[in-house]
Amino acid sequence: MKKIVVLCCLYFFGLNFVFAQKFGYIDSEYILSKVPEYAKAQNEIEQFSAAWQKEIEEMQRKVDGLYSMYQAEQVLLTEEMRQERQTEIKKKETELKDYQKKVFGFGGLYFLKKQELIKPLQDKVFDAVSKVAKANRLAIVFDKAAELVMIYTDPRHDYTDFVLEELGLGDPNDKVK
Repeated sequence: MKKIVVLCCLYFFGLNFVFAQKFGYIDSEYILSKVPEYAKAQNEIEQFSAAWQKEIEEMQRKVDGLYSMYQAEQVLLTEEMRQERQTEIKKKETELKDYQKKVFGFGGLYFLKKQELIKPLQDKVFDAVSKVAKANRLAIVFDKAAELVMIYTDPRHDYTDFVLEELGLGDPNDKVK
């Protein structure tokens, strides 16, 4: 009999705990768009990206030029000279691919620069979200802008404005979506 009473108590208290959890969501893209430093960081990242892309295009033009010269002179070259040119072209293509990986690959310069400039801003937003979640006793906070698909969202669970207030960036009446 005691087991049944204990199980019933655990069952009801367990259900109460599940139903007592509060949740909310934010729109991190909207929040970051309100952070002035974010626009500057994005602009700086785009400038670096454009410069790196220009370098890659220049390297590609050189490889294409070498290949065109090889195609034009191929019939006049000895077998040894053809091998040298092909080796040179392959070497330049490998250098190009390595540089592309170094810049735009996983963990490349682009990734590192983006992390260097944007991560502090994301951390600042995360801290504000954490404070809002604790102040409103939220167990879970979703990000509407992330990969999570939210089919329907009730505006009363939207804590984006609270996070903006915590960051000192927002007038809740200014929100246009």
